[in-house]
Amino acid sequence: MEKRRKVTNPLGLAVLAWLLVGPMHPYELGRRLQESGKDRTIKYNRGSLYMVVEQLRKAGYVAAQETLRDTQRPERTVYALTDEGRRELYDWLGELVAEPRREYPQFGVALSLLSVLAPAEAVALLTRRLAVLAGEIEETTTVMRSATDAGLAWVFLIEEEYRLAMLEAEARFVTKLVESLEQPDYIRAWQETFGSQT
Repeated sequence: MEKRRKVTNPLGLAVLAWLLVGPMHPYELGRRLQESGKDRTIKYNRGSLYMVVEQLRKAGYVAAQETLRDTQRPERTVYALTDEGRRELYDWLGELVAEPRREYPQFGVALSLLSVLAPAEAVALLTRRLAVLAGEIEETTTVMRSATDAGLAWVFLIEEEYRLAMLEAEARFVTKLVESLEQPDYIRAWQETFGSQT
């Protein structure tokens, strides 16, 4: 059963995980998220990162450790993980790993209403989607190969491996769907139901 959490943004979980490595200021956290490719999985910008760090501070999960003053840069507050933050990290991550969640992707909404589109239009749109998926599959494969060649351990690429599996599964699904939409029986049934309304 899903708990009510003080911080629910997945970026907060990533911040807690990186602070497990050691205290950092938000700018450093952002740099590490980007360098490790986590920004491909977790959406954020500089403002949202600072906002999440403040939410974590208010929740007692992180605490300001020191403020660095440098004449060439604005002052930066370094944050450290608290004991409560460490407990929250493991509890939250454990819940996400162990308990499947119902997600509501936009494509699922489109599929639920797909029959409104004329079969030829649906096929054309899905064919465009297949081209985009092929590009994303190629990009993800390249990212994984480069990281592996650079010596990155597989465990640090599992979200990319998951992403690739989902992209490939979606491409197979869409290919099969296109074939179904091109069947004469479906086209005839669609014409009988929607043909007079177009």
